[in-house]
Amino acid sequence: QVQLVESGGGLVQPGGSLRLSCAASGGTFSRYTMGWFRQAPGKEREFVASIPWSGGTTYYADSVKGRFSISTNNAKYTTYLQMDSLKPEDTAVYYCCSARVVGMLRSPRQYDYWGQGTQVTVSS
Repeated sequence: QVQLVESGGGLVQPGGSLRLSCAASGGTFSRYTMGWFRQAPGKEREFVASIPWSGGTTYYADSVKGRFSISTNNAKYTTYLQMDSLKPEDTAVYYCCSARVVGMLRSPRQYDYWGQGTQVTVSS
């Protein structure tokens, strides 16, 4: 059974940085897509970024392009989301997810496995 466990969330001031980690286990991920979504109170879950497990083309939401960076370390079975120049509107619960296909996957319905989420709060 695939398990995804996020870590690295917290409280940060505007303009600051955080790095989220997603530890994966229980699957053969070589043909998976790894993704990050976020959900703010009262809003729908929205796409943030995605990357094929084995590396390759990355995709970002327009709202985070140039500020966030997604990467994977296959040896550690971990996916990262580096978040720089954080803004108050980035405040949300961030979820790691994986899909059993490789592609440009921007809908939460396209992902098969989800972590429990980690809170990111950007506030002064």
